[in-house]
Amino acid sequence: MKNKVVAALLAFFVGWLGVHKFYLGENGAGILYILFCWTGIPGIIAFFEFFFILLMSDEAFNAKYNNVINYGSAYSAIPKESSKDKTDTLMNLKKLYDSGVITAEEYEQKRRKFLDSL
Repeated sequence: MKNKVVAALLAFFVGWLGVHKFYLGENGAGILYILFCWTGIPGIIAFFEFFFILLMSDEAFNAKYNNVINYGSAYSAIPKESSKDKTDTLMNLKKLYDSGVITAEEYEQKRRKFLDSL
């Protein structure tokens, strides 16, 4: 998991090279920083990004860079589920029904339970 303080420190000290962008998984932006580091512009941008990262809330940082949603202290961080994963789950359930592993009632019950959880 990426750390907000580490990302901010990388932006402050070696942001002109785009190291913080690579750390945060934004490789395209990191390459642009390297290509234009001789102009000094990436260094100026990184200086502002240092403050932006530090001022960003932990929930926003985790949602953007760690791909998790935090539902408060009562719940742990839960990974986001993509729509492809949801579709795959329903398709796998349908395959189980079509192959005869589960009955029509079981299929409908599991499908309804899954859809209600969304």
